[in-house]
Amino acid sequence: MTSRSLSGHTTVLNTLDPADPVLDDLEPLRGVVGDAQVVAVGEGAHFVREFNLARARLLRFLLERCGFTDVAFELGSADATAVNAWLAGEGDEADLRRLAGPLTRGVFGELLLWLRHYNRSRSQPVRIVGIDLPNTLTLRPDLDPVAEYLRLVDPDLDDFVAGVLRAADEITGGSAAVSAPAWGALDPAFRDSLTASLSRLSLRLRALEPLYVSRAGRHRYDTARRHLDAACHTDYMLRAMNDLFSGAGLPGDTSARDHYMAAAVQWHLERAGNGARVVLVAHNNHIQKTPVTFGGHLAGLPMGHYLARDLGPRYRAVALTHTAGQVPEMIVPAEGSPVGFTLDVVSLEAPAPGSVEGALVDAGLGGAVTLTDLRTGPPLDRIRSQSATVDTPLHQAFDAVVCAPTATADSSTMFGASS
Repeated sequence: MTSRSLSGHTTVLNTLDPADPVLDDLEPLRGVVGDAQVVAVGEGAHFVREFNLARARLLRFLLERCGFTDVAFELGSADATAVNAWLAGEGDEADLRRLAGPLTRGVFGELLLWLRHYNRSRSQPVRIVGIDLPNTLTLRPDLDPVAEYLRLVDPDLDDFVAGVLRAADEITGGSAAVSAPAWGALDPAFRDSLTASLSRLSLRLRALEPLYVSRAGRHRYDTARRHLDAACHTDYMLRAMNDLFSGAGLPGDTSARDHYMAAAVQWHLERAGNGARVVLVAHNNHIQKTPVTFGGHLAGLPMGHYLARDLGPRYRAVALTHTAGQVPEMIVPAEGSPVGFTLDVVSLEAPAPGSVEGALVDAGLGGAVTLTDLRTGPPLDRIRSQSATVDTPLHQAFDAVVCAPTATADSSTMFGASS
């Protein structure tokens, strides 16, 4: 591979600043996007300021120039719903601290603040959709609306549902780094009973669909079923993440979460109507189309794998990465942190041979903000992920990649004991 072979497929972008009024430098992205119904915009690491800036600018381009109508975030449904009125201008900026937990603010705080400011210029505010499990990986955010629904359509279940909610209260935390170990510390018989109860609720909801729909309508039934499906997946992921943290995880076990997210995107598309086009904001590891592997070991099948299978060319994935010598990284565990980890800036080795970052450096583009079309460029087989590297044929995993020369911690990310 020569430097010229990559640079011929790369555009140098003018800026990362989403407030810059000129978007013409992003026009090459139009050819990548085409008539896709879902375009995913990733990030190579959480809590990076440059990635939030790039995402905001790409959002502007996709909404204003390419006709996209909806924005979906790597957030739980309840997490997204809680901030939509605020995004539309309700209340004060400081209210985000009350509406969103520390992990939501850490991962998306600057992007959400930008979106609130951006909505001031729009006649119709941009609302976000949550397609993930709760970022706390707890059960109550999805069980509460299910309980409210069942009180309406199936009051004979009140005592049973109350017992499920009491059991769910045993699992708390600001992220999976807290809630999964809390789940693991519970008595195994208690955990199995909770799983069985959730399964019973799910089967009953499906079996009594005609009755429930007759009592409260199709929309409320579909929404309750989606929340219960999320709770069942959360229960599974508590086990999977606890096993992962303890070193006993099964290869690919966390794919259950990504499979749920892909189904949630499809659920939204089915209900959004003809002409809906979605910008999907999630980590690179969730949006890539190929299996996620580290050092040849399977981590999981990502959401993008399922979306690419089901949507084909109507799904496009744009990765975000960087060529810097350091990156913010999660340090687990951390006592006193509400999310179970702290953030530290860690040093990185030089971009590896065969990586997109290394190819950009070799082409003399490592110090610029760039957009590279991976579909037509030379074969590359790795990309940075957090402080590690994912091994995958990039032309199959992503359609394009935006690369920044720096990766600094987002100013909204503070995971101290008082966060």
